Amino acid sequence: MLPQASVRTIGDALSALPATPDATSDIRKVLGTIRTHLGMDVAFASEFTGGRRVFRAVDAAEDDCPVVAGASDPLEDTYCQRVVDGRMPEIIRDAASNAEAMSLGVTTALPVGAHVGVPLRLSDGRIYGTFCCFSYRPDPSLTERDLAMLRAFAEIAAGRLEEQMRRDTAVEERVGRIAGLLAEGGLMTVFQPIYDLEDGRAVGVEALSRFPDAETRPPSDWFAEAAEIGLGVDLEMVALRRALTALPSLPPDVYLAVNVSPAAILSGEVERFLDETPANRLVLEITEHQAILDYVALARALDPLRRRARIAIDDVGAGYSGLRHILDLQPDLIKLDMSLTRDIDRDPARFALAFALAEFARGMGCELIAEGVETAGEMRALCELGVTRAQGYYLSRPLPLPRIQALLAAKAPSSKRPAPRGALRAAK
Repeated sequence: MLPQASVRTIGDALSALPATPDATSDIRKVLGTIRTHLGMDVAFASEFTGGRRVFRAVDAAEDDCPVVAGASDPLEDTYCQRVVDGRMPEIIRDAASNAEAMSLGVTTALPVGAHVGVPLRLSDGRIYGTFCCFSYRPDPSLTERDLAMLRAFAEIAAGRLEEQMRRDTAVEERVGRIAGLLAEGGLMTVFQPIYDLEDGRAVGVEALSRFPDAETRPPSDWFAEAAEIGLGVDLEMVALRRALTALPSLPPDVYLAVNVSPAAILSGEVERFLDETPANRLVLEITEHQAILDYVALARALDPLRRRARIAIDDVGAGYSGLRHILDLQPDLIKLDMSLTRDIDRDPARFALAFALAEFARGMGCELIAEGVETAGEMRALCELGVTRAQGYYLSRPLPLPRIQALLAAKAPSSKRPAPRGALRAAK
């Protein structure tokens, strides 16, 4: 379950989403066009929901219009309901001459002199609401051509509304999926060892999250989706808490590396989680895959974390800002992305770039770790470059905590004499 301070309902999560463009502004422009063309005072699009007519978009000739977006009335008290069910015509040139209109208090309260309204009908035939214009005075000039134009604009508006409804439904489904995962604890943690290539000793383990659909969807997709819908930090904190529970089970000379995004660090939640963490046992890996908009703020937020953890820049060579992450954030460790490690023994360009980064790391006083090592040839090439730390499938796949404990208890062979594939996994 989520830490209590982070628990949010699906409704809370939806309300916390950043504002995004929706159909309302477009429909308001359409309303303005038709209202001006017909020479009327007010135009609006309404929704029928819960037995009420709700104004969703309004355009008026005057600022002090009595019709306000978001206001609502009982459906039975409106022109809208009667137009839809046929009790009132779609064109009323003079409301005073229509008995049904005069039975409604709104006719004299607004007042309504002339009215043109049509249903907003969705593609499946459902009535969303109405698309209407009215003037305060009668208008005998209204024609069937005006009504036809209103219908055409209403069709455009209904299409935009339907697009918005589909987007809203998709967002709600995504929020529900992420919130359900958080509430039900469907996330598990595995650990991949990080080896010293000088003596084959495991010096650390990286905590990696796994999700129920791990066979078809990478974990990065879950975190990206959670971030898009405003639950990114919540999901990261669940992953962080699960990872930290493993720390007491690891040998005292083995550190734990966890992934954190710039957004999570800036939220202040990471600092709260580290209050009880032993100093010098943790590495915070900041991914390069997320853009950093304010390096000064992030560097400031990292200062108190350095008392409890070392800072690593993850995925170097594959992200947004290249070396700026390193220059501005002053990490203790740099992790070469697997895109550089892959085939480094056969690709001179990759070898040259990794060499430059290795020299850069040494000049900065940073420890360099190569990720994604999958072959003996790659490991030999890294050793030639002077890279002394590495992780990857050649060394060990990510494992559950009990199996990682057994693996760490075994002495790994020297990586200067790369062992056959799988030799470092003998303790499975």
